[in-house]
Amino acid sequence: MSSSKRLFSLNPSFHHYLALSTGALAVLAGILHYIISGRADPLHCNSLLTRGTWLDENHQNWQPDGCMLHTYQSKDTTSCLASRRVVFIGDSVTRSLYFHFMHIVDPKLPPTPPDDDHKHSNYSFTSDSVTRLDFFWDPYLNTSGTLSLVHGHLPFPGIDDRPAILVLGSGLWYLRYATTGGLPAWEANMESLLESVSAAQRKPADEVIILPVEDIVSSKLSPERAETMHSSDVDAMNSDLHHRINPPSPAIYSIFSSSPVALPVSLPLVFNKMLDDASTQDGLHFSDDIVKAHANILLNLRCNHVWPKTSPFDKTCCRPYPLPSFLQLAIIVAVVVYGPVMWYLAYTRSPTKNISFAGEYRPAVVFGLSIGLIFIADRTGFWLKEQKQFNPWTFGFLMLCSLAAGLTTVKRADKDMGFLNRDQTDEWKGWMQVAILIYHYLGASKISGIYNPIRVLVAAYLFMTGYGHTIFYIKKADFAFLRIAQVLVRLNLLTVVLVYTMDVNYLSYYFSPLVSMWYLIVYGTMAIGSQYNDRMPFLLSKIAISMGIFTWFMTETWMLDTVFAFLEQIFSIHWSAREWSFRVTLDLWIVYFGMLLAIAVIKIQAYRLPDHHLWPMAVKAAVAISIFILLWFFAFELMQESKFTYNPWHRYISFLPIVAFITLRNASSSLRSCSSRAFTFIGRCSLETFIIQYHLWLAGDTKGVLVLLPGTRWRPINFVISTIIFIYISNHVSHATGELTTWICGNKESSLPTSTRNVTRHTASSGSSAESVPLATDVHTNKDGDSHPVKPDSPVRPTRRWVDRLADGTLPQREPGYKVWYKESGWIPGVKAKLVVWIGVMWLANSLWAST
Repeated sequence: MSSSKRLFSLNPSFHHYLALSTGALAVLAGILHYIISGRADPLHCNSLLTRGTWLDENHQNWQPDGCMLHTYQSKDTTSCLASRRVVFIGDSVTRSLYFHFMHIVDPKLPPTPPDDDHKHSNYSFTSDSVTRLDFFWDPYLNTSGTLSLVHGHLPFPGIDDRPAILVLGSGLWYLRYATTGGLPAWEANMESLLESVSAAQRKPADEVIILPVEDIVSSKLSPERAETMHSSDVDAMNSDLHHRINPPSPAIYSIFSSSPVALPVSLPLVFNKMLDDASTQDGLHFSDDIVKAHANILLNLRCNHVWPKTSPFDKTCCRPYPLPSFLQLAIIVAVVVYGPVMWYLAYTRSPTKNISFAGEYRPAVVFGLSIGLIFIADRTGFWLKEQKQFNPWTFGFLMLCSLAAGLTTVKRADKDMGFLNRDQTDEWKGWMQVAILIYHYLGASKISGIYNPIRVLVAAYLFMTGYGHTIFYIKKADFAFLRIAQVLVRLNLLTVVLVYTMDVNYLSYYFSPLVSMWYLIVYGTMAIGSQYNDRMPFLLSKIAISMGIFTWFMTETWMLDTVFAFLEQIFSIHWSAREWSFRVTLDLWIVYFGMLLAIAVIKIQAYRLPDHHLWPMAVKAAVAISIFILLWFFAFELMQESKFTYNPWHRYISFLPIVAFITLRNASSSLRSCSSRAFTFIGRCSLETFIIQYHLWLAGDTKGVLVLLPGTRWRPINFVISTIIFIYISNHVSHATGELTTWICGNKESSLPTSTRNVTRHTASSGSSAESVPLATDVHTNKDGDSHPVKPDSPVRPTRRWVDRLADGTLPQREPGYKVWYKESGWIPGVKAKLVVWIGVMWLANSLWAST
């Protein structure tokens, strides 16, 4: 026995203990963070203004401690600054900030002073959104105009021209010119200004910001400046400002005591932490990237809370999470408590009081508690969220670690497992899902050389949809409604519940709706005239007609717009036709290529071509061509200027690397008989990992990453902890969803074929009854040449799930707990009745949602 087998044989529950202890650590970290700092700064405004770090070396991605910073564009500022006034008053540092701020609000406005000969002048511009942006040159903050604004006086009686933002910056001129009085004069002036702001009956602006005195780089100052300007004086001035605006608490241990009330002024001390000595030429004025980041922080401070409280929740600095509506809260509570309540009701009605939690009620309990945990993770501030940052070394390291884990867990069967067998397709889904997860976690979508292959991986999932369902419908010819219900419920149960509990759009979880749509298309194509599916010209003609009609439908955008408008009018479903069209047309034909390959495989088996004496030579030629195709594809995609230039090519060429991979992976019996246990495990719950990652591994609806241990410096440890919890939850939700699908759709044994008997005119079956018939995509072909559909169109089946037991007739009898609502009436609703009720409930929820 190998050392790894001995390790896991010592304690089969090792993974449970690891995940649960890791989860307990994460919960403890969340509680401690709230007690120590979260209670005093629940919206992370203080973190935004005082703490953070650069995630990159190019000063493009500033990360405040524990919250997600939004990169503002012109259109984003309209909601909080349109028809308002923004005023900057101060010296040259303030002026530079003013122009960068103004350029964000309206890129048409200049980013620098238009006339160098009049730098010490006032400026006033108006943006396209009628935002008036003023700058007043006043390096000492002592002119009558400045004092009037600070006191909150209106320029014209009866006209409310109070600024949305008032920015005051001063200090360096007091140091540069000693004749002004120096530090004492600056301290007296700042004390007077702060007292005026505090005593004003009306706040001078919605947001009053006093800039810290900017740090200087003494070695780069001119001799004249270096003579009077010293870093120690700057530090003393900023310390004085901080203590005046945020008085220290008198208590020694102030964690549980209330702090003195701070002045209604914001002091972004973090500006100085963002400076880089290498980014200044004169020791005073820093690079445009840094100053632009300063301006972006001001916009986050003022505008984040004005944004609509809808998903994606990717702006978590100075922005509270909305309280769920009554309807949303009711759905959350119902989902979370349903399992425990059903268990309790069944327990109280059982005469023996011996109801096993682990058997009958575990799926509902696991599913509900997981939904509750997901809500806490991504709709509350219990855990922190931070931004993504791509690093090629990190990406490569994680990919290599994943590859090593996959290779070290390879197992080999005693026989040829057949073409695209169950373990192989699980493995395929697993390593693709791992690559997609790493891609999402690091935010690699902007890297064309990575984005393009990831698009092919998504296409491969859809390819398996067409392949697996076509194999099933040709060989089993089971077009019953029950199978449709089982496939669609299994694919969408988790997604639909998250749509209502997390208040997100269904199409944002694009994989489930995409695969569901393609399943229905494959079903319709195969069901029409199904009695003639054994006639190859007819079958190929159906596929071609389906392909043509659907291509026409997606090309005529007005048709999709009409359908979505109908759904919005009748069902209160608000979907973006433009976004959906992009998702669908990107892989417009890949499912049909999968259907064609399925037919080809069946014909190859029917004519026993592998027994032909030229077959080995054909395999060698196919391997050589496949290698050439893969090399060509990677060269082609790397030569593309950007992902936008690759996308138009994708629908035409994505099938090439997919078929090439399938050919290489099945080139010999040795390759077909081995598979990676690690990748197979991930593949069996990859539907859940894809959906749950939105909220429980990533954050902000995939826009950021979830931080369980506070502190950007702990990101590597946080990655490990969050990954353990994420995979554990995904695996258990995968099992639970399969069991709940059985309960919803029923478990009538005749509903699915239970053997591999011959059901077509093409091939004869080996008669094996060990193969199950699952809900979709994968196909197992044994060495005798018989293909058995064994997998859904997406990664949806854990080991020995409900459908496997259903096919074998080994499903356990249900305890009375699931019948408590029916009592002893003897009436049990069928799958059609259940689905009609649930569709009606969703329609009602959509209608009520629109009115809340």
